[in-house]
Amino acid sequence: MAKKVKKPWPTKDAMTQIYDIKLWGGNNFDFYSGEGSHNPEIISPYLEQVTLFLKSFDEPITVCDLGCGDFNIGKHLVPYTKQYIAVDIVEKLIDRNKERYTAPNLEFHCLDISKDKLPSADCIILRQVLQHLSNTEIQEIIKKIATYKYIILTEHIPINDFIPNKDIISGQGIRIKQNSGVNILEAPFNLKIKEEKTLDEMFLEDSKGRITTILYRLF
Repeated sequence: MAKKVKKPWPTKDAMTQIYDIKLWGGNNFDFYSGEGSHNPEIISPYLEQVTLFLKSFDEPITVCDLGCGDFNIGKHLVPYTKQYIAVDIVEKLIDRNKERYTAPNLEFHCLDISKDKLPSADCIILRQVLQHLSNTEIQEIIKKIATYKYIILTEHIPINDFIPNKDIISGQGIRIKQNSGVNILEAPFNLKIKEEKTLDEMFLEDSKGRITTILYRLF
C-alpha cells in the first residue's frame, strides 16, 4: 500500500495554530505577533519612517494593512490616515482586535488575502507577511496589490546576496533558512513599479538576517 502523503494545512489553520501554541513567543500575551512586532529596536525606526511617509500628504490617505497581526504596530499609524483597514486571516485575532482597538477611521476584516477580495485603499502595508507564504499564494496577492498606488513591504531576508523566492509551504518557517527571501520584483512575481525607496533596514544579531522595509510606487 502506498504511503499517504500528509497534506499541508490550509494557511488559515496554520496561522491560527501558530497563535494558539504561541510559536512566535509571548507566553504572557493572549495574541503575540513575534519580536518583529514588539522589539522597540525593530519597530521604533519603522514607525518613524512610515509615519513620516503618511504625514507627507496634504490630505490623509487610506491604508490597508494586510496581515495586521496583534496590531501592536498598526495602532500607532491609525491617527495619520483618512481610514485604516486592518486585515488578518485569524478570526479569533480579528475579534480580539475589534474589542481592543477602536477609532472612527479604523475597521478590521478577517480575510484570506490570497483568495478574498481586498478593500480599496491608496496604500498597502505588508509587514513580514509574504515571507510566511508559498509562491502560489504570493502570486495571487501580487495580482491584487498591483492595483494600489503605494506598497510598504517589510521582509526578513539574508544579510548578503541570496537567491530570491525559493518556494516554501505556507506557515512552515520562512525562506531565510534556504538563504532566500521574498523579492516581489523578481521571478516568478515580477511586479512592475515606477519607483522604490528603502525606508528602514535593521540588521539582526548573530547573523540572523535583516528586516528591510521598502516603499514602492506603482503608478
